[in-house]
Amino acid sequence: MAELKRIMYVEDEPDIRAVAELALVSVGGVEVMLCESGEDALARVDGFQPDLILLDVMMPRLDGPETLQALRQKPGLAEVPVAFMTAKVQSSEVESYKALGAIDVIAKPFDPMTLSDKVQGIWDQHVG
Repeated sequence: MAELKRIMYVEDEPDIRAVAELALVSVGGVEVMLCESGEDALARVDGFQPDLILLDVMMPRLDGPETLQALRQKPGLAEVPVAFMTAKVQSSEVESYKALGAIDVIAKPFDPMTLSDKVQGIWDQHVG
């Protein structure tokens, strides 16, 4: 079973980034690279080599689906699992995100105390 060690989290809201980082690092014990935009993620991902990418759906300029499409074009990232994080979690929306290649969708707002368990569960179900 592959171990989840490195997560890239792309989120334009600073408060949400901070809470997620605390939850994933302090509670989950993983290394996290925070990116404030799709462009930031594309510029910085090469040196990080994430095991999993968490993408906010609604972001200015490059949204989550566009960022996912651009990440898939980068060498070595085509197979990295991606989960979207969004408040839009109706079944038709979730299915459309999965059709884009996401392995799962995490509802926002999320509970900081259970976020790392949720992410680990997604990892275990789809990768591990």
